[in-house]
Amino acid sequence: MSNAALPPVGAPDDRTVVPVFFLSDSTGISAEIMGNALLIQFPELSFDRTLVPFIATVEMAREVVAQLDEAMAAARAGTAAAPLVFCTAVVDEVRAELFRTTAPVIDLFGMHMARVEELLGVRGLREARRLHGVGDVRRYNDRMAAVEFAIEHDDGQTFRAIERADVILLAPSRCGKTPTAMYLALQHGLFVANYPLVDEDLESTDLPRPVREHAAKCFGLSTTVTRLARVRQERRPNSRYASEAQCRFELRQAAAMYDRHRLPTIDTSSSSVEEIAAVVLQTLKRTRPGTRRPASGTPGGNP
Repeated sequence: MSNAALPPVGAPDDRTVVPVFFLSDSTGISAEIMGNALLIQFPELSFDRTLVPFIATVEMAREVVAQLDEAMAAARAGTAAAPLVFCTAVVDEVRAELFRTTAPVIDLFGMHMARVEELLGVRGLREARRLHGVGDVRRYNDRMAAVEFAIEHDDGQTFRAIERADVILLAPSRCGKTPTAMYLALQHGLFVANYPLVDEDLESTDLPRPVREHAAKCFGLSTTVTRLARVRQERRPNSRYASEAQCRFELRQAAAMYDRHRLPTIDTSSSSVEEIAAVVLQTLKRTRPGTRRPASGTPGGNP
């Protein structure tokens, strides 16, 4: 990590925007995730984020360095805030060139890799594609099969092979079923179906017939009336579907169904898809430890 210090960006109310660069010789996903995990701790600041992935050659690295040095020159001239650079490049030649920049660089790969190599007593391969490439072909194929299953079983489109589902998400429309299903499939290789609770389903507290035999796999999603009405208003303005009365009815009836069948329930109103997925995974770990998780990531880590 560079020892260069960033000039102060000023008081939070001066609306200074800090340029942030995420550099990688792979997809840049890890740089963004780890970098943003740090930046989110500074809510009083504004950031202008730029992702620069697939820096595969020294020549490409030199072009990036020129861009960074230009941003640093603007900072020294007092016309912009100094850039903040997060880097997860793993190839030695590319890393060496990137670190020639005059901008401060936070080396997210090197600062951890050196310690792991020290502890293991073995030097890592340092191959970019191992971080976010196909890696273990079987696990990759498992994840793709899970994604296909999630797409096929989205919003109750079909119940073919529903018994293969690891998880079945139940909720009224627009409570976060689809993004949660896709995330669990892509990131964790779980077979996830989701079923929309409509008025007919909510006339009683019985589970809908298509999922009735699979109650042990069901999770209930909920949210607040205000949030649900706002989201639906964007989709169908001024409709009964988006009215607070209808949203309140659906959420109340869904909660009664979840309670009767003792379904694990997750409030999605203020949770990210990652947080919702984490709750699902932890619940599965406690209640069904045998649930398969064939694709918890490639050998180099989760994409």
